[in-house]
Amino acid sequence: MKMRWFARGEGRKGPLALMPQRPAKLCRGALCALPVLALLAASPNAIAQRAAGAPGPVPQDRVSWNQLVVAQVDPAALRETVARLVEFGTRHTASDTASAVRGIGAARRWVAQEFAQIAGRCGSCLTLVTPHEAVTGPRLPVATDVVDVVAIQQGSEEPGRVVLITAHLDSRVSDVMDNVHDAPGADDDASGVAAVLECARVLSQYHLAGTIVYGVLSGEEQGLYGGRILAEYAKSRGWRVIADLNNDIIGNTDGGDGVHDNTVVRVFSEGTRATETAQEAARRRYNGGEVDSPARNLSRYLTRLAQENLVNFRVEQVYRTDRYGRGGDQVEFLEHGFPAVRLTEGHENYTRQHQDLRMESGVRYGDTIDGVDFSYLAQVTRLNALALANMARAPAPPANVSIAGAVSPDTTIRWSAVTGAAAYRIYWRSTTAAQWQFHRDVLAADQGEVTLRNVPIDDWFFGVAAVNLEGFESPIVFPGAAGAFPP
Repeated sequence: MKMRWFARGEGRKGPLALMPQRPAKLCRGALCALPVLALLAASPNAIAQRAAGAPGPVPQDRVSWNQLVVAQVDPAALRETVARLVEFGTRHTASDTASAVRGIGAARRWVAQEFAQIAGRCGSCLTLVTPHEAVTGPRLPVATDVVDVVAIQQGSEEPGRVVLITAHLDSRVSDVMDNVHDAPGADDDASGVAAVLECARVLSQYHLAGTIVYGVLSGEEQGLYGGRILAEYAKSRGWRVIADLNNDIIGNTDGGDGVHDNTVVRVFSEGTRATETAQEAARRRYNGGEVDSPARNLSRYLTRLAQENLVNFRVEQVYRTDRYGRGGDQVEFLEHGFPAVRLTEGHENYTRQHQDLRMESGVRYGDTIDGVDFSYLAQVTRLNALALANMARAPAPPANVSIAGAVSPDTTIRWSAVTGAAAYRIYWRSTTAAQWQFHRDVLAADQGEVTLRNVPIDDWFFGVAAVNLEGFESPIVFPGAAGAFPP
């Protein structure tokens, strides 16, 4: 099959030129970039448009769009949300549900009201649902109604393709069974809830191709119940979940290690898929894929967005599902077969997590609002908003990605066509490299198969992403079951 290539040339700023061309000294045979072709003469069609009554035009190009998203995140709004959640005293999952001013019931009604106000400003663009279940367990000995508060912003073109942002509303003190004493939960996890609401406020102004779901979950401290309830809700409705960005403890910059750092957020991602079968594991052990699960390539996606769009702020990729011996709601999404990552501050302070409010040996314990750095929280929120906005505007990740080329100097890559793709970006990297190193693009008219000449299959890992006319790119898909996103 004869392929038509295009690659970014020096000085090119077209909508499909997302990554810089590699220096010539890194080229080897087919690694060297080919000349740029005149590909896109027509103006791109806008995918995102302002909702009725919202001010200002929407940029159609990726760079301007990302700048707009970044500029709209408001640290003051984040502070207001955290302060309001702290005022509920405790948000323990088994706390008061009848009071209008205290407990988990009052807190979740307030969150629902916030979503309703956002929906009112965007012409009812959000649909509110409250998946719930009566739960008993080791940390909930009495049957308790665990309720998630979820807002759905339905996509205009592919409503079944879904990206989520989640955080947990519930809080706790030292004794996980204590549902009475004050548990402010400012960082754990009012910071995450604030990010969810702020992303909804910013992104609800636009019509996007894919659906965004904003989830405020309960029951996390009692056993990740809220994550399970929402994952089951998604599964029962046939959502094609591309990503769950779970935000848990994202507001502190003064670590228990004495380090003050407002420049890094950790992104935790599973290695091998939680739902991998024995047959899939055997193939993955032989051919590779341990560091290329959908979650790992989501973490790479976030890393690149931070590099391209945020000043003095970076992602620290952590190759673990969560912190050692600990967990978060993203685990339940992974267990249900959905790609998910956890975002957490770079340096945690354990005197401010799961602690009774007290002074002890000169140390003040408790998760209070003065432990939240709102400028930093705004940066983490911007990263979330960028990821949601880009994935909702981009085509879906390609399906049925496969490679062939045994006993050959060439590698052939195949994939299925993706709705809305103007081109496909073929990536490869050394098997010991953490990030993708090289890429070439092929037009959608030539979709389905490409052969990389003199790029031997034995020496590299490969991936494919879909790109639309405006330059929005899907997460990269590693070949085979090890890297496949949900079909």
